[in-house]
Amino acid sequence: MKMRMCGESAPKVSIVIPTFQEEKYIGRLLSKIVAINPHLEVIVVDGGSTDKTVDVARIFTERVYVLRERGIGKARNYGARKASGDIIIFMDADVDPQPDFVGKVVSAFKRYHIVGLTCNIMPKDPLPHEQAFFKLYNFLLFILSFFKPHSRGVFFAVKRDIFLKIGGFNERLPCGEDHEIAFRLSKVGRIIFLRDLTIYESMRRFRIMGFFKVLRLWARDYIFLLLFNRVISKSWEPAR
Repeated sequence: MKMRMCGESAPKVSIVIPTFQEEKYIGRLLSKIVAINPHLEVIVVDGGSTDKTVDVARIFTERVYVLRERGIGKARNYGARKASGDIIIFMDADVDPQPDFVGKVVSAFKRYHIVGLTCNIMPKDPLPHEQAFFKLYNFLLFILSFFKPHSRGVFFAVKRDIFLKIGGFNERLPCGEDHEIAFRLSKVGRIIFLRDLTIYESMRRFRIMGFFKVLRLWARDYIFLLLFNRVISKSWEPAR
């Protein structure tokens, strides 16, 4: 897709969405993306779903790929290699983006001369404590963006050439791969936290596993990632 902004040719954008057992969510997301701009390059990389995820995705895009091996890093890297965009937006299947999210991402890359960005990620239909936590969490990520940028794979945009140059996501990490790639990208260019963009995500994992259990897992793996460049979790099981 070639968009026009202020009379100039804007970068081409590709959207990469990894999936596994996402038939309840993927159609809603893809229909919204198509409604925003039917010419966007949308790539879905599935990890072997046994439900109707792939069938539903193919209603909205021809760029649907099925991998034999599961792994969030594998899926995102595969999608990035198939993408033709100058900018890749990675997003999860259960998110709800704002109608102007592509324009804001493209504008930020032109305005700030950056290699990557993330933004506010807030819960859909939150309970009060979830709302409070994510407001604080987003603020901390914004502050950290000036020192040690982080990202969340829920929504992360990057320049494709730089992404491929550094080797993409670390496929050995079952989780924390989103923060880890931000650490590496920040060594070659600037990553920003876009405060005027908010993406909404499902709270299904928190509701299924329990709010504080998820936070404990996050904290445990994050500390090991910082100290040892690895995580404790052997896998990150889907919450469906």
